Amino acid sequence: MPPVSIRFPRALLSLPLLLVLIAGPTPAIADTTGGAQFGEASQAPAPTQSPTPDPSVNPGGIDPSQPLPTAPVTPVPAPLAGDVARVLPSGMAVAPPGAPAVVQQIIAAGNRIARTPYVWGGGHRRWEDRGYDCSGSVSYALHGAGLLDSPLVSGELGRWGQAGPGAWVTIYGNAGHVYMIVAGLRFDTSGQRLAGTRWQSGRRSSRGFRVRHPVGL
Repeated sequence: MPPVSIRFPRALLSLPLLLVLIAGPTPAIADTTGGAQFGEASQAPAPTQSPTPDPSVNPGGIDPSQPLPTAPVTPVPAPLAGDVARVLPSGMAVAPPGAPAVVQQIIAAGNRIARTPYVWGGGHRRWEDRGYDCSGSVSYALHGAGLLDSPLVSGELGRWGQAGPGAWVTIYGNAGHVYMIVAGLRFDTSGQRLAGTRWQSGRRSSRGFRVRHPVGL
């Protein structure tokens, strides 16, 4: 029997070549996730490691998904029994002789605004203001010792630093108010109307407040 010759239509034979010419080369898919594309693990270069952000750089806001930054402070000796600040008749505070420099700086900054009026929102747009609210006052005093670069509101101060009372400085904050104890002396706008100064020796209830302190203090 003679061999059977099967002939395909010439148009059908040229169809695969036509499809390749129309489609062109397969485009590369941009890697937007930071990882290699599927099937390219052996050829793709290793992804570039993002630089670790510098915690000392303040971007102008606070990322709620991240803990609040804490200012690095060199640990200082614990106060002795007599290391307690006192209030003068002028309303200014005097640091105890054994207070470390950073505590003296907090007290000195607090003295600068101790008798300024209470102003809602004061101290949040600018450091030198005509008056200060509770968080503006505490922020100003901490800023005077180099512990804050920008003011924080009361709720943020209730999460700032480290948990628990400090040896020299303790901050009490919640969503509505904040005050602090510095070397045994209270710095608080809530008693200013009666005392005439933010520095007060009397205690107040800390119920409902988060207790924090600057690192090392």
